[in-house]
Amino acid sequence: MRVLTPEDMASALDRVGYLADEGLSTAAYLAVRMGRPLFCEGEPGTGKTALASALASALDVELVRLQCYEGIDATQALYEWDFPRQLLELRAGSSVESLYSRRFLLARPLLRALESPCVLLIDEIDRADDEFEAFLLEILSENAVTVPELGEIRAAVPPLVVLTSNRTREVHDALKRRCLYHWLDHPSLDRELAILRKRLPEVGERLAIQVVNAVRRLREMELLKPPGVAETIDWAAALTALRRESVDVATAALTLGAVLKYREDVDRVVAAGLDALLAG
Repeated sequence: MRVLTPEDMASALDRVGYLADEGLSTAAYLAVRMGRPLFCEGEPGTGKTALASALASALDVELVRLQCYEGIDATQALYEWDFPRQLLELRAGSSVESLYSRRFLLARPLLRALESPCVLLIDEIDRADDEFEAFLLEILSENAVTVPELGEIRAAVPPLVVLTSNRTREVHDALKRRCLYHWLDHPSLDRELAILRKRLPEVGERLAIQVVNAVRRLREMELLKPPGVAETIDWAAALTALRRESVDVATAALTLGAVLKYREDVDRVVAAGLDALLAG
């Protein structure tokens, strides 16, 4: 689809269930229009990963995801040779030269993203190390890679790249300079209500308001993992599954596992008083 304005981008994302504010829809529009990677930073649960998925749906292209982690290297991200199949082919009498053809190459996310139009999600880049960042910078700059046995593979249509970071460490400036940058914060009360209504239209108005207000109070507490929008939706879904039109202290105690993921956080919230959490 053609995205001619930031408003078009907001509408396209809205149609696939992602409610972006003006700043985010503008950043996404510029990433598409300028052909630049979009670097999204923010607390866990603010919709960074979901944005990439929504962009792929809105633009009607494949989503290719590269999940970063400590120790990830170029082989795991780019390609490797299918050695078991090569060995079988060799035993069948094939020449060594024929073993290094495209049919024996196992494409990992970065190579897959160069071979067809897609949204490439590089998730949690802050978990990778400096060497991988440098390698990634070269790939993003050239939109091409050289496989020694096959030659250069260049993207006919460069992927739309979305990088995410939870800011567990600072990503190098060289990579950030290559990208457009956007900080994602937790949504306003009205926007979070709108997201909840869009995702779970069956949730009653009273319950929706109560859940969103309670989650916002949880985010103000000193928790190991403050809840994100996904937890808001999960909690509302759990309460709806229990056929609750509102949440009381007893029901909140039974369902805190939908919104809090650490025992220490549950204990802290219970000690502070669930009545205070649900007040108003």
